Amino acid sequence: MKAPIALIVSLVAGVVSSKRIHFKKQTVPSSCVRCCGPLEKPVYPYGTSPLHGMASDHSTYPMPEIKPTIDITILKGSKGEKGVRGTIGKTGKEGPNGSVGITGPKGNRGQAGLPGNNCKQYYAAFSVGRRKGIQSSEFQMQLIFDIEFVNLYQHFNMFTGKFYCYVPGVYFFNLNVHTWNFKETYLHLMHNSEEVVILYAQPSDRSIMQSQSVMLELQEEDEVWVRLYQENRENAIYSDEVDVYITFNGYLIKAAGE
Repeated sequence: MKAPIALIVSLVAGVVSSKRIHFKKQTVPSSCVRCCGPLEKPVYPYGTSPLHGMASDHSTYPMPEIKPTIDITILKGSKGEKGVRGTIGKTGKEGPNGSVGITGPKGNRGQAGLPGNNCKQYYAAFSVGRRKGIQSSEFQMQLIFDIEFVNLYQHFNMFTGKFYCYVPGVYFFNLNVHTWNFKETYLHLMHNSEEVVILYAQPSDRSIMQSQSVMLELQEEDEVWVRLYQENRENAIYSDEVDVYITFNGYLIKAAGE
């Protein structure tokens, strides 16, 4: 009887002891927890919850990240020599025009310049005509005009039929006439008392227009006029009361004083 009772007691003691050991495992955590100061939050491995750390059998702390720092001043070498200057590059494209700037203040008045030359311009021009035809009955006969188209400053005298030079220089003159049927046309353009050019047409059964032009260099008080010249045949020029067939023109090209 003693033997069976002892066996039962030992079995009960074993069960009780096993229950005590299991209670200790539940109440006492098996992992270590890092102690923290009052301002420092605890670090729980494997999660953000303290329960997760308590349930884990293997608790660890996070490994710090190591970042090496290199002192650049220790590695910097000495300053090298200045290199050779490179070639000039191509000119770039022209940029857009900028906006108009603000108007600046008015500048000071400059000094008066030197007086210029007296550039006076000179003019002289005339254009006259004749409506009546004329038949010369004399050896030499001066041609008189009865129509005044242009007579600037009255340098052409309508009573004498002459142009008087008041502005020395180079002039251009032109004479136009209409021939008379079966009559000779013979005229001289005169410079003072000298014949300069001739306007001539032989007698014909058909009347035609004839023209003559010349340039002359005149001095002050020179005269230019037209003369009919009769040689062996009758000399005449035609015109009528309606149309103008005879004209005499002249104008100054360049004054001698310019």
